[in-house]
Amino acid sequence: PGYEPGGRGFESYPAHQIRGEAQKSFPFFVLRTSDCAPIIALSDQNYQKGIAMLSHLPVPVVTIGLLLCSNLFMTFAWYGHLKFPKVALWHIVVISWLIAFFEYCFQVPANRFGYGYFNAAELKTIQEIISLSIFMGFSVLYLGEPLKWNYVVGFALIVAAAFIIFHEW
Repeated sequence: PGYEPGGRGFESYPAHQIRGEAQKSFPFFVLRTSDCAPIIALSDQNYQKGIAMLSHLPVPVVTIGLLLCSNLFMTFAWYGHLKFPKVALWHIVVISWLIAFFEYCFQVPANRFGYGYFNAAELKTIQEIISLSIFMGFSVLYLGEPLKWNYVVGFALIVAAAFIIFHEW
């Protein structure tokens, strides 16, 4: 899908569908390109260096690490502007969108790398727990808001829900 000999596009394969040497070289995905290869080749060296560094780590470590980075960016994109109420809304939207781009640069590889080890429901659960954890710290440290007992209890209930999702019944 997406690749035709002599055509444009690429075909990607999740890591859990790749076996042998290819999996060791490209743990996120393998790209097969046609005439767009020179464009991808510009960033390919740095990309492969990053892949090589991550390929030696367990899938949960890489997935959770990337989701942590992703959620840091997204929390700032969504809520960082609250400290600047006098900045024009259209400026905030553009700046938030630019910050969110970096969130996607971590989120998409996290899901691509983690899928197969985790199922989609587990990935979403991990993402939500990380998101709430980062947001609690962000609201206290950056926005200066108090962390109330009912927030902590609500978060604990979400963690209990995660237990139910991950437990083999």
